[in-house]
Amino acid sequence: MAPETPGNEPQALSNLLHENRRFEPPVELAAAANVTEAAYTQAAADRLAFWEGAADRLTWAKRWETTLEWNAPFAKWFIGGELNVAYNCVDRHVEEGRGDKVAYYWEGEPEGDTRVLTYNDLKSEVSKAANALLELGVRKGDRVAVYMPMIPELPIAMLACARIGAIHSVVFGGFSATALKSRIDDADAKLVITADGGYRRGNPSALKPTVDEAVAQCPQVEHVLVVRRTGQNVAATDKDVWWHDLVERQSDQHTPEPHDAEDPLYILYTSGTTGRPKGILHTTGGYLTQTAWTHDAVFDLKPDKDIYWCTADIGWVTGHSYIVYGPLANGATSVIYEGTPDTPHRGRFWEIVQKYKVTLLYTAPTAIRTFMKWGDDIPAKYDMSSLRVIGSVGEPINPEAYVWYRENIGGSRCPVVDTWWQTETGAVMISPLPGVTSGKPGAAMRPLPGIVADVVDDQGNSVPNGGGGFLVIREPWPSMLRTIWGDDQRYIDTYWSRFEGMYFPGDGAKKDEDGDLWLLGRVDDVMLISGHNISTTEVESALVSHPKVAEAAVVGATDPVTGQAIVSFVILRGTAEESDDIAADLRNHVAKTLGPIAKPRQILVVPELPKTRSGKIMRRLLRDVAENRSVGDVTTLADSTVMDLISEKLPSAKSED
Repeated sequence: MAPETPGNEPQALSNLLHENRRFEPPVELAAAANVTEAAYTQAAADRLAFWEGAADRLTWAKRWETTLEWNAPFAKWFIGGELNVAYNCVDRHVEEGRGDKVAYYWEGEPEGDTRVLTYNDLKSEVSKAANALLELGVRKGDRVAVYMPMIPELPIAMLACARIGAIHSVVFGGFSATALKSRIDDADAKLVITADGGYRRGNPSALKPTVDEAVAQCPQVEHVLVVRRTGQNVAATDKDVWWHDLVERQSDQHTPEPHDAEDPLYILYTSGTTGRPKGILHTTGGYLTQTAWTHDAVFDLKPDKDIYWCTADIGWVTGHSYIVYGPLANGATSVIYEGTPDTPHRGRFWEIVQKYKVTLLYTAPTAIRTFMKWGDDIPAKYDMSSLRVIGSVGEPINPEAYVWYRENIGGSRCPVVDTWWQTETGAVMISPLPGVTSGKPGAAMRPLPGIVADVVDDQGNSVPNGGGGFLVIREPWPSMLRTIWGDDQRYIDTYWSRFEGMYFPGDGAKKDEDGDLWLLGRVDDVMLISGHNISTTEVESALVSHPKVAEAAVVGATDPVTGQAIVSFVILRGTAEESDDIAADLRNHVAKTLGPIAKPRQILVVPELPKTRSGKIMRRLLRDVAENRSVGDVTTLADSTVMDLISEKLPSAKSED
């Protein structure tokens, strides 16, 4: 949070953006929806009984004795229960006669590079991989680091770990050797699974050299299991084992053993403010219960009819929960795509939707705004009439991006499910339900049944409708993180110290006049302008609502008069041209939309924004530019040259009194 300015007591988070558009659920979808309004009533009457019903959708080797044990802030769910995650995701579908059903359509980045895996295929491959892990000495409770491209062996490796009770730690394939080493060390992983490389933007991108550099500093790693994907020449070390040599010769029979509901399933690292990554620990029974239920409810999944595609990378939690565990537990058919949306052309995503007749699509607002920038004519070339529900994940979606997505991708007929959740929450927490909710562009709407979320002020008191503040979760939920790996105190300090007895995710939020929730981004990104706490998200949304703007990023910069001033970086739509009056036009547009208090001091038209490979905007680098500081570390950017282009624009920045 920005420092207070002398003589100005900051107000609660300002509620500036108002949205009056509404989109009712399609009549046919609502009539056959998996989840109806009754679920909210049931969950409110008996929250634990509601989650017990969700857990009963899984197959348990031993039923639990106690649903929840809550010693704040430590939770245990389904105590005494035993199950095997891989069995629930694979074997039971085969045993129930659905082995020939497609689990994954895999699409490589090079055109024509495809694979189809049925549930029979998946059972065979996961069993062989589990046997291979056992041969390498991996046992229950051991940690396995996974650093792979988006190829089928990635979910296979995860499921093989889950099958034998090993704890996987998937590290996104864009991270450096230093970042990989720190994650291997923190988890004390004994095995690393990787590939020679993957394809990215038309070329093979090597992964093995990064692993070699990291493992050279990690003596506890006993083996490196390597998938041959690109055929690149890779240096061999004495720890290397080829996947095709080891896994392919294994038996395709393996009997999964049940694991306790609270046994660890995986560690997933997320950035920490101290520079040391936080290992978020998720366990077995509660996590699978909530990921499976939310995937079924939020997307209104019909497993026998739907083709589902989540465009995320499995290296992030979205891929864990909504490419691997949730969809497979539900017996869904999913698409996995290896590459980027602009390779070999900017219509690649829509070509895939058309090819596989995708019905349920889940992607990120960053991607949606990029598609807006490229132009409406690109998706218009493809038949996407198969789509029936479209979702967004990763950050708040601007109302105009929501409407563009609904109209140009969803054909003005598909409900948009704008989901809020985190690595830490494990599964979706706040979202519209496509058969129930009258959608509002940009609003996450209300907590899902069984989730107790609220917006509170500085003192932890609920704010009234129309007010803004801090998002909190008041009651434990099944897929919640159990701790930070190896550091219970950091878990308490990070998530539970701000408001007593409440989980604080670090996000600002507001309740509109109807009591529906709007996420306002990280509290760290809130600006203090003349004593008013203003969210970067609302100012960015106002800018994107201008017909010439495709994308915007806003930061607060030190100002001698107002404490902080708003500096905006905008990307124009493909058909718009930069002109001398664009800055004044955009400043006035924001003032008209949100009020004069939110008018930016500066507008910079830039060719691109600094983003990580996961699509997140790195606002700290933009703050460096706005305050004329030397730009900080750019190694995690997808394209580090972007900051040079932005810095060049600074002298021409338009500023007005």
